[in-house]
Amino acid sequence: MKNWYLLIFMFIISYVSYGQVPGGFGQGAASIKGKITGVLVDSVSNIPIEFATIVLLDSSTNKETNGTVTDEKGQFKITDINLGTYKLALSFIGYNTKILSNIELTKKIPDADLGNIKLVSENLLLEGVTVTEEASLYENKIDKIVYNAEKDPTVAGGDATDVLRNTPLLTVDLDGNVSLRGSTNVQILINGRPSGMFASSVAEALKTIPANQIKSVEVITTPTAKYDGEGSAGIINIITKKKNAEGFTGSVNTSIGNVQNSAGLNLSASKGRFGVSANGGSFFSWPRPSTTTFLRENTVDDATLVQRQVGDGESQFIGFNGSINAFYDINAYNSVTSTFRLNGRQFNRDGINEIYFSNPLRSLVQQYNSLYDAKNLNSGFDWVTDYKIKPDDTERELTFALQLTGNADDRTTDLIQKDLLGTAQDLELSQLRNNDGKNLETTLQTDYVHPFNKNIKLETGVKGVIRRIESDYNTFDRVLNTTLNDPSQSNIFSYQQDVYAGYASFNFKIGKNYGLIAGGRYERTVISGEFDLENAPFDNDYDNFLPSLIVSRNFKNFQTLKLSYSRRIQRPSLFYINPFSDITDTRNQVFGNPELEPEISDQIDLSYNTFIKGIGLNGSFYYKRTSDVIETFLQEIDQEGIAQTTYKNIGVNDSYGVNLFSTATIKRKFTIRGSLNVFTYDASATINGEQLSTTAVLWSGFGSAGLDLKDGIKVEAFGFFRSPQQTIQGFTPSFSIFGLGAKKDLFKKKGSLGIRIIEPFAKFKSFGTEIAGSNFRLESEYKILFRSFGGTFEYRFGSMNYQQRERRSKIRNSDLKEGGDNQQGNGPQ
Repeated sequence: MKNWYLLIFMFIISYVSYGQVPGGFGQGAASIKGKITGVLVDSVSNIPIEFATIVLLDSSTNKETNGTVTDEKGQFKITDINLGTYKLALSFIGYNTKILSNIELTKKIPDADLGNIKLVSENLLLEGVTVTEEASLYENKIDKIVYNAEKDPTVAGGDATDVLRNTPLLTVDLDGNVSLRGSTNVQILINGRPSGMFASSVAEALKTIPANQIKSVEVITTPTAKYDGEGSAGIINIITKKKNAEGFTGSVNTSIGNVQNSAGLNLSASKGRFGVSANGGSFFSWPRPSTTTFLRENTVDDATLVQRQVGDGESQFIGFNGSINAFYDINAYNSVTSTFRLNGRQFNRDGINEIYFSNPLRSLVQQYNSLYDAKNLNSGFDWVTDYKIKPDDTERELTFALQLTGNADDRTTDLIQKDLLGTAQDLELSQLRNNDGKNLETTLQTDYVHPFNKNIKLETGVKGVIRRIESDYNTFDRVLNTTLNDPSQSNIFSYQQDVYAGYASFNFKIGKNYGLIAGGRYERTVISGEFDLENAPFDNDYDNFLPSLIVSRNFKNFQTLKLSYSRRIQRPSLFYINPFSDITDTRNQVFGNPELEPEISDQIDLSYNTFIKGIGLNGSFYYKRTSDVIETFLQEIDQEGIAQTTYKNIGVNDSYGVNLFSTATIKRKFTIRGSLNVFTYDASATINGEQLSTTAVLWSGFGSAGLDLKDGIKVEAFGFFRSPQQTIQGFTPSFSIFGLGAKKDLFKKKGSLGIRIIEPFAKFKSFGTEIAGSNFRLESEYKILFRSFGGTFEYRFGSMNYQQRERRSKIRNSDLKEGGDNQQGNGPQ
């Protein structure tokens, strides 16, 4: 309770302090505001220019006062402008910048409609070929890289997993686990805030978000102090197509294929100061066959114990998602926004493994079958409400936010084990295993932005996150007709985690070309856990100060040089600490470790962005040192051949990396882009008195090419490749994927029809793993149906007059190191 009193006190101080700021409450803006509108087109073809930059300048000082970008029709609108005289700078890659002067807004005529404005092409040449940069799939910004997924036909009919595979700096493996620059310690946000849909499984949750609902993806490699300290590699922010607008619009979409299928409906309406939008969808996959092979050899007293197995299985998923968002602008300075999101999914897998085991120490040879039928039912909700106050026409802003998140993750495994040789009755098993997880989070947050002048801005705030998680697991033995009285198999595990945080971040503009962001974040973590049976309770408290610094230098011709430093923390989620033992394979047991400490990482990043003759380039060199690295660790194989795998803080990893990304558009028709990330793994550890160290050079790469044909037809091809990922004991599988897509606009661009093909030249894909220790080695291979093809259809109706008011929530819970498929509601699976 002390921490809650402290948090409430901090909220009150923040509120009172805001009221004391000069020009605070009660000092409203001028009652008359102006606006400037226009349409930007190509001077030759009169084709609208999308995503061009529009900057409003004060006529007397030439300082930027506002700005926007053009929409898909080349239209732009700048509102809430103080009356006066301005200049307008209009620019886009491949065109000469245009300056419009003496734009006067008066009390009598406060609005200026500039009509069609023509930009003249620079006609840049690249090896004799005209190169211009149109509305690109990728944007290099000072603090992030943006992937405009809505313009990519190769993701049509797919889900968020397919979108993230096409995003620079990111890699996504077979199971949907996401990594940034080789690290899986990332935080994933939806429209700038966390979602409970990721509480139990990020990989599965991504499959519930249709690609046609995603507008763009932002990749932030150096988060500032205003972001949560979680996510040592960075932040991935998925922006959906939710729009605030005047009018009514909607769309329907469907996708049918040999692997996955989906259907969705989106509606949006607003009038005056009130608006509401809603969307819903469902998805399912056809059963996907798979095969596995496994070999483990370990030496005990000069004898070699061997386990081999082969298996066949199937997997399938089905689910739904939906959300409703409403906003109300009380007046020009106060607004409230509320969003409710609901999701559910079920993942089923079943199969049979045939296992051979030999143990010379016991003169033992066994052969048996293991049949399993596993079901995972997950459902959850988010409800977040923001109250925002903007007392004047500056960037000053005060926001209060409340978020409630709930998640239920229920897993059932039916296991039957039969002896094939008739010599080992103790191998006969018939068990039903249940693991029900519940997660409830409450988040309170307040944020305040205060510009001291046009060059200095303060961002500050406080936040509290209260988590209550419960995992109830049991094993019912049909042979004994009873629930097993074994704490590792039948128990109730309760886990509490409270995080209290405060931050301050200063933004400086130094002259025309320099920028500086400096800040710090303090986080206090209070953890406790207890069991119903035998296991001792535990607790752990720690404090962390997380500084961040970004220095940027702008040069002419869109060149930017940036040097940044940040410290991040990665707390282990329930997936890593839950001691429930998964013994679907009785000789390979996996369980969590309640004594894990958080990872702490320090990263320095030097990056450079430029455009050279119409080609966009982004390059960075980075160094990251991570202490108390959390990894899977096979720690023991006993004389009976039973292996125990858990999670450990293995030690320190020093990583150097280089990342390159480039995009270019030739003659506004042909676009090519690619990225390459090369980094080192250099880990050292002391575990049970044994010195361990491993070094490796790892890499991943992405490339694609798109062609914009006549009559609204676009085609695209892409490929992604990732080397095996290193651990202290071995490596996990490499991954690659190749795909083709095409899209045809219909009904005057109100509809579209598309096709997509994934892995046309390989029906199945194989994934191999190898790990080794002082007395063992293990090899496994997993093969699954991967070739997929399907068609998509989308139709949009209604019309909107788009507004520009920001209604994105300030809450950004980005917590917890997510494991494997990032399950939080249950133990290792």
